[in-house]
Amino acid sequence: MSTRITHWIGGKPWAGTSERHGSVYDPATGRESGRVDLASAGVVDEAVQSAAAAAAEWRNASLTRRTQVVFAFRELLNARKQELAAIITAEHGKVLSDALGEVTRGLEVVEFACGIPHLLKGGFSENVSTGVDVYSIRQPLGVVAVISPFNFPAMVPMWFFPVAIACGNSVVLKPSEKDPSAAVWLAELWAEAGLPDGVFSVVHGDKEAVDRLLEHPDVRSISFVGSTPVARYVYERGTSQGKRVQALGGAKNHMVVLPDADLDLAADAAVNAGFGSAGERCMAISAVVAVDPVGDELVAKIAERMGGLRVGDGSRSVEMGPLITGEHRDRVASYVDAGDQDGARLVVDGRDQDVDGEAGGFWLGPTLFDQVRPDMSIYRDEIFGPVLSVVRVASYDEALALVNANPYGNGTAIFTNDGGAARRYQNEVEVGMVGVNVPIPVPMSYYSFGGWKNSLFGDSHAHGMEGVHFFTRGKVVTSRWLDPSHGGINLGFPTQS
Repeated sequence: MSTRITHWIGGKPWAGTSERHGSVYDPATGRESGRVDLASAGVVDEAVQSAAAAAAEWRNASLTRRTQVVFAFRELLNARKQELAAIITAEHGKVLSDALGEVTRGLEVVEFACGIPHLLKGGFSENVSTGVDVYSIRQPLGVVAVISPFNFPAMVPMWFFPVAIACGNSVVLKPSEKDPSAAVWLAELWAEAGLPDGVFSVVHGDKEAVDRLLEHPDVRSISFVGSTPVARYVYERGTSQGKRVQALGGAKNHMVVLPDADLDLAADAAVNAGFGSAGERCMAISAVVAVDPVGDELVAKIAERMGGLRVGDGSRSVEMGPLITGEHRDRVASYVDAGDQDGARLVVDGRDQDVDGEAGGFWLGPTLFDQVRPDMSIYRDEIFGPVLSVVRVASYDEALALVNANPYGNGTAIFTNDGGAARRYQNEVEVGMVGVNVPIPVPMSYYSFGGWKNSLFGDSHAHGMEGVHFFTRGKVVTSRWLDPSHGGINLGFPTQS
């Protein structure tokens, strides 16, 4: 029997009746596990109205109070992260260890937000003129919206909402309708942590809900993560409505392997970064650039490691789970068909994979292509699945030119034992996040996440100080006081409140 999954508005589950619903599946079985209410524009308005009312009070809560709530949320999440990981596995399909890793990386942003009293400190200059002082402050925006993708139902929302809430905003989260339960679970945890009703809301939905958030006059900013075409749409429509927008788009991440690299390390990294979460990561390595003469040996090592990967139900002891939906599985499989037809050498074919799971699951095993050309669709498009392509080049310069010619600029890695080559690459490559012998260079929470070119629309990256600045507005105050005031007598120890 399917479970009803509904919105979270005003600090409690939504009590209304939805006219439209979406199906939520267990990807390991292919069976429907839930029915999610899809929000109309009116439901979005209800959530924004509740958030706006809450924001008026929450912005005036002391930094001490805000920190206490965020820290309480951190403690609850840390104690119950296994529970959230199991929810993610049940609806997304990624293996439990990977889901737990996702929660842990999101938790790092919550911990960063616990330092909000320091992060919001302004500057002060005394006597810029006689008796005149100048100081700067940062204030919250009000209601902010977060639109998150299916591949990280907990981590990606946590790139944004802990910082936004700590800064004094209220948040309306629109998670993916494919795996929505994690968002509701997080909302319940915020309530348990003592967050006032309305400061964190969840509305489920599709384009109708997204469009209403983009046009609603009380929504001050939009944070989005998803495919590049949709990111561009969100950015253009949101900014045309006068909103701040940070829209993180797609990726085609390259891993360059130089001739002096440790090929065992590089092969391990290629498999880990290419097939973790069934390749459904914006930071997945989907193109390995092998610089002559390492191609043959590197491909053989990657293929050997792929032979030991077990595919199956993510709740079991396997390395890779299913894809999110049958439709997406079929789309990724069509790219395998196309690569084979275009003449790439199919080294490992994931279409014929023994799995530890039910036959109805959305299965596609890890796939490896060699001799891939840049004109092939398996190289050109973001596949978002367990398909790894090896492109061979003759030199470092050719590898760099290949990466820089790509329209995406999200993440990249170089594997080498030559410090000079690595330093040159990090300087010359036109990509926002670079790994040196690190295949998935996702920054820690106190740095900011985001790419270049068609991987980012807007000027601000996620979390870190860029996140604090995105969710606040700066104000500079110039003041002169002609007569000092005098307070009364109070011998008690001063405290914050």
